[in-house]
Amino acid sequence: MNNNKPLAFSTRAIHSGYDAYDNEGALNPPVYMTSTFCFENVEQGAARFAGEEAGHFYSRISNPTQALLETRLADLEEGEACLATASGMGAITAAMWSLLSPGDKVVADMTLYGCTYAFFQHGLKKFGIEVEFVDCTNADAVANALTPNTKVVYFESPVNPNMRIMDIAHLSKLAHDYNPDITVVVDNTYCTPALQRPLTMGADLVVHSATKYLGGHGDLIAGAVIGKQDLITHIRVFGLKDMTGAVIAPLTAFLVLRGIKTLELRMERHCSSAQKIAERLQQHPALESIYYPGLKDDPYHELSMRQMKAPGGMIAMELKGGFTAGVEFMNKLQMIKRAVSLGDAETLCQHPASMTHATYTQEERASYGISEGLVRLSIGLEAVDDILADIEQALAG
Repeated sequence: MNNNKPLAFSTRAIHSGYDAYDNEGALNPPVYMTSTFCFENVEQGAARFAGEEAGHFYSRISNPTQALLETRLADLEEGEACLATASGMGAITAAMWSLLSPGDKVVADMTLYGCTYAFFQHGLKKFGIEVEFVDCTNADAVANALTPNTKVVYFESPVNPNMRIMDIAHLSKLAHDYNPDITVVVDNTYCTPALQRPLTMGADLVVHSATKYLGGHGDLIAGAVIGKQDLITHIRVFGLKDMTGAVIAPLTAFLVLRGIKTLELRMERHCSSAQKIAERLQQHPALESIYYPGLKDDPYHELSMRQMKAPGGMIAMELKGGFTAGVEFMNKLQMIKRAVSLGDAETLCQHPASMTHATYTQEERASYGISEGLVRLSIGLEAVDDILADIEQALAG
């Protein structure tokens, strides 16, 4: 296009980084199913291995299909570069192993996705890295945890599973004022760049489980990390190549690209349905509480309106009767599927204490706001009245 007007998000999600006319007119990008790449001569191969010449040489490092996905995600998150990986945990671990050494410290929020928590608590600590879990909604708690050996501040927003929200701009400034070399990492899986862009608020890295909303159809496992070019290059050639080998397959990269084309449309539907459901259930007699930032009396409502385009498609709710009531509710669901993961076309329901957050001890869950009766709903793309009908019949005594 010849005009200077920036392209809208939904347009970039479909077109960024790809020109059909450079690919024999193919509307969709080719999938490069190759493990290795040929060189015109030895000098070219040596230059590519040394990073002196752009180009692919082995698909464990990069692949043209992967590169297109990375270009598009970096554009949508407003970052310089992206590394696509085989899973969300692949993105997180590749980044952390690249940033940290024995003796370093991580300040992390007390509530994280269960496998992220397990990696920090059991993986990093095993290799001599200090991890302190604090309530990152409390800026003073974060400030008090910062020490000269702090290298990373890590949090999700909104938090999986209880929907707490962090002030990304404030926490980023706090960490960088203490030490500009601290890397602030935000897991943006719940929001995606369609709703929130942490890099524009001062964060240094964004990580995603692309399995979720970015893919959007429950048919792939993938991850991504986005940030400045030099940092992403370091994570690619060290954290991915040497430490984890969490390499995304070309076909998976293609499927994520396909999902991203409809991301904005899907997020609008997820959000609008979740808002209606949360408002309808807010006064339900079977619920002790409901957590959704789109509700005006939610403690994070104002902050969510300031840093998110919409409140998202995730709802957490606490049933009266705790664990037993939560199990009974889930087992009575008919259309809604009992399954972990989120961001799919199907509405999914899961019980964090026995499923995604079972890596926490019962005492840790109690301390970190993951109650035994908490139920997490990922609101899908079905008709909202059908979703509500199933929830309400399952809540009925």
